[in-house]
Amino acid sequence: MKIIEEPKKPISMHPKIFAMWLFMASVMMLFAGLTSAYIVRQAEGNWRYFELPSMFYYTTAIIIVSSVTMQIAFFAARKDKLGLVKLCVAVTAVLGIAFLIGQLLAWSQLIKISAHFVGNPSGGFIYVLTGVHGAHIISAIIFSLLC
Repeated sequence: MKIIEEPKKPISMHPKIFAMWLFMASVMMLFAGLTSAYIVRQAEGNWRYFELPSMFYYTTAIIIVSSVTMQIAFFAARKDKLGLVKLCVAVTAVLGIAFLIGQLLAWSQLIKISAHFVGNPSGGFIYVLTGVHGAHIISAIIFSLLC
């Protein structure tokens, strides 16, 4: 009696889905590195502590709601509800734009409390973290509207 092994089906996924996962992993690593640098630099001393402007809390709420609308779009796509997909993606894009506007307003609040990009590194880190996040949101808006 011969034992014949069936060839295993290779693991595969659509190249666009793979690219999305690769992008998400790289962005996660970027933010993990920035967060680590923030924590390490803060521990070195010479750190100005200040309360984050309230606008950052509003933009956090906006980005959470945009995640919910994008998830609704995903579920609608699985059920072939194209109209709902388009609506939710559009709402997500508008919320992304609102987030970006809110971040700019938060930056103006930072300036009012004398937390600048140059000088004490505490302010600089906030600008870099929120600026990179803003760039991430811009790319997400463009990607979601084009795909």
